[in-house]
Amino acid sequence: MKFTAFERNLQGTGASRRLRNDGKTPGIVYGAGKPAANIELDHNALYHAMRKEAFHSSILEMELNGQVEKVLLRDYQVHPFKKLVLHVDFQRIDATTKIHKKVPLHFVNEAESTAVKIDKCIINHVVTELEIECLAEQLPEFLTVDLSNVVKGQSIHVEDLKLDSHIKVLTHGRKNPVIATVVEPVEEVIAAPQAAAEPAKGKKGKK
Repeated sequence: MKFTAFERNLQGTGASRRLRNDGKTPGIVYGAGKPAANIELDHNALYHAMRKEAFHSSILEMELNGQVEKVLLRDYQVHPFKKLVLHVDFQRIDATTKIHKKVPLHFVNEAESTAVKIDKCIINHVVTELEIECLAEQLPEFLTVDLSNVVKGQSIHVEDLKLDSHIKVLTHGRKNPVIATVVEPVEEVIAAPQAAAEPAKGKKGKK
């Protein structure tokens, strides 16, 4: 994905507030052995770009002063209730930049599995993203979790993923964590209706 940024000369809270009032978002870009640079972006274009998954998990092309640099979105702040991006941070990357980055999981072929098609199970997605380590230029947009062969009672773990050799999943001390489980359907037990009790026959009193 490609986007355009502009140099930002004014700094400070007041300057940032004026930028936002003018429909722009302040930001910063750093890394790759170059000085950090203050930038500004068109807010509406940025807001719509950030609604796309790829903007958060893939290498971006940033055009600044007529030059295109490869960057990653590293951080951002949004307004607590308004649809407003307050600030963005980008990191420049090159062929030697090794990064840690969270990437989304795409679960595929769920409906084709024996567990779902025949046994009517439900696949519970325990996590929806994983943190990985790799060279920035080898960063995948997402990781694919193929569920076509899962069966009833199975759990899918990190080590079950088929990953390229240059990708390392960071589990932070957890040994082979679960990413999905197969949940068996719950059988509904319908209680038989109880027969209405016959009213007790009262004794006839003597006249």
